Amino acid sequence: MAVRGVRGAITVPHNTAEDILEGTTELLSQMVCANDIDPDDIAAAYFTTTDDLDAAFPAAAARRLGWRYVPLMDAREMSVPGSLAQCIRVMLLWNTEKKSQQVTHIYLRNAQSLRPDLANNSMHEEQEEK
Repeated sequence: MAVRGVRGAITVPHNTAEDILEGTTELLSQMVCANDIDPDDIAAAYFTTTDDLDAAFPAAAARRLGWRYVPLMDAREMSVPGSLAQCIRVMLLWNTEKKSQQVTHIYLRNAQSLRPDLANNSMHEEQEEK
């Protein structure tokens, strides 16, 4: 069994605990659903936020989802001039039999601009399932 990275990102409208936790919950829920992830198979989750988001730790959303034993870490994203604002990023390290190309990465709202190649694939896959 391999450890695969599952990437995701979302932007939130305001620097409030409510927006950060709701956005992170939405992102994690879609990542889990798109990849059929069992939280018991998550080796770790690493969250970053841009400098303009400091009202809550995104990892708190994972705890609210019941990820009691998953190691979680929050950090600041590098501050690069002109980079996307109000963005939460996550990398899940996941124990799975899936190949790298079978992993669906999730980019929501304005974060789709970070990886339009992957964001378009995940949107296309969601539309095919409907």
